[in-house]
Amino acid sequence: MRQFIPADAIDLAAPSLPPHDGACLHLPQCAGRDWARQAIALVEADASRSADTHMITAGFTGLRGISVYLKDESTHPTGSLKHRLARSLILYGICNGLIGRNTTLVEASSGSTAVSEAYFARLLKLPFIAVMTRSTSCKKIEAIEGFGGKCHLVENAGDVYDAARRIAAETGGHYLDQFTFAERATDWRGNNIAESIFSQMRHEPDPVPQWVVMSAGTGGTSATIGRYIRYRNFSTRLCVVDVENSVFYDSYKSGDRKLVGTQSSRIEGIGRPRVEPSFVPEVIDHMLRVPDAASIAAMRVLARRFFPVGASTGANFLGLCWIASLMMEAGEEGSLVTLICDRGERYTDTYYSDDWLKARGLEIEPYEVALETFLDEGRFEKPLGGNGFSF
Repeated sequence: MRQFIPADAIDLAAPSLPPHDGACLHLPQCAGRDWARQAIALVEADASRSADTHMITAGFTGLRGISVYLKDESTHPTGSLKHRLARSLILYGICNGLIGRNTTLVEASSGSTAVSEAYFARLLKLPFIAVMTRSTSCKKIEAIEGFGGKCHLVENAGDVYDAARRIAAETGGHYLDQFTFAERATDWRGNNIAESIFSQMRHEPDPVPQWVVMSAGTGGTSATIGRYIRYRNFSTRLCVVDVENSVFYDSYKSGDRKLVGTQSSRIEGIGRPRVEPSFVPEVIDHMLRVPDAASIAAMRVLARRFFPVGASTGANFLGLCWIASLMMEAGEEGSLVTLICDRGERYTDTYYSDDWLKARGLEIEPYEVALETFLDEGRFEKPLGGNGFSF
């Protein structure tokens, strides 16, 4: 029987090559590469089956000269903006050789990213474990488990990172780490949400938006949009909205990336107790910090006028309204774009529950009235125009 010597086991720097004496050399089979090619094909096929998300026009009588557009990311197969990020993180892991045929995928998440990652894990037949705070919406936990994932719950948001790293090490798995890799896993030059926004806007009366307004969770999407705006040399400016119990706004103002908070954000999906590595303040033109009650009020206003959305979308829309008010005050006109991050069905037992709001001392009615007045009449009254906002 002839002996086979794998070529990748030969040391060409050795004094002499192994004797042939009937042995047959052959190249390695690269079984891992074969799996990676199949996995990437599955992920790309899934993307091809999904049409781009819709851009909704929103007319408000009070916003004179201002056109509002809502990029509806809830139409992704997993129902949120995080579907794009999950796909990018999975591809990033495969292409860097970090994810293989039997790799357990682990993520630290406030919910939506984990839902999307669980979807892709099932597609690739890989185990998935999500590390989340115990306060995460039950609907999100059910969605993760529905895709075959498991949930590991911790008490504090600051504990998710170490717990995810520990579980990945114990299982020999891969920590996807959205908070570190979000801004580098996505190609900011094209084939991303920013390119989609500007492509869909090109036939509108004001095709180049004056502002894109959005909130930050990992900071990855704002980094992608900010970089793309600069790369394509658009005049568009980027405003990022932050929420209570988050350190992003304070870091942006002070330049201190080592800030650490002591509480968790009440608005799922956005706001963080530390400055995440994927947060890139240099590509942001302006930041706002808004009250949680006002974000939830804006969410409910949109629910009445369009359809139920989540509280992160409320924060986005609130920021857009504030930018619109300043534009009108300055006599400026043009288009504004923000994101619908997910639908409200996931929050029926939290943000859409009056009992849940009351238990947390969140009074939203004054903000609702102020927002409705602004959208219909174009003017803000307190409390929205008071000290609830930071600039």
